[in-house]
Amino acid sequence: MHGIRPEERVIIALDVGTLDDAEKVVEATGERAAVYKIGSELFTRCGPAAVELVKTRGKEVFLDLKFHDIPNTVSRAVTAAVALGVKMLNVHAFGGAEMMRAAVEAARITGSGESPKVLAVTVLTSIDEVILAEDIGCRREVERQVVHLANLAARSGLDGVVASAKEIEVIRRNVGSDFLIVTPGIRPRWAAKGDQKRVTTPAEALRAGADYIVIGRPVTANDDPKEALERIIEEISG
Repeated sequence: MHGIRPEERVIIALDVGTLDDAEKVVEATGERAAVYKIGSELFTRCGPAAVELVKTRGKEVFLDLKFHDIPNTVSRAVTAAVALGVKMLNVHAFGGAEMMRAAVEAARITGSGESPKVLAVTVLTSIDEVILAEDIGCRREVERQVVHLANLAARSGLDGVVASAKEIEVIRRNVGSDFLIVTPGIRPRWAAKGDQKRVTTPAEALRAGADYIVIGRPVTANDDPKEALERIIEEISG
């Protein structure tokens, strides 16, 4: 992603429970952050007001609701997300090709402006080999399952995937360099892993080929979110 400053490749995850908390994070980091992720907790509690909060401050939104339903329902959900003016949104690749095609079609039918990027979630970064096999019943190892779903997403017309940094290289080999990769499970060396299983540092993820990295608790749960973000930007700029 030539010409994009390092800080523009960092997506701050607003994994908080109230608009007040979200506003505090945006106010603290807004000078350096360009994109914020709004996920299930904040959107369920606050709805479109959370998106509006970010948009009115001139920032972009990655709407991380991981739509996974019948194609018609997902199509309608994506249409609603487009109306909110989000930069990116995602669906679960496990929903299948027909569902993903419906999402892409809905995202492309816009009245004006640029269509949001539609991404597929492959395998959550909280899932490891044991969980994938024993709980989900998938006999492929994580890497093979990620590649399978990434290829399915590409054939379905999606713009990219949400995937762990540990699978970036193999996705690039199989899908190509123009496929967008957004990488969660990012933990600076000074931060705790939390409930993530497949994690990597910001610099490692970008070196591996991530287009964007998603960082939440190391920034939002820090006593000084601005200072934490500055440390991350310094790390990826070095």
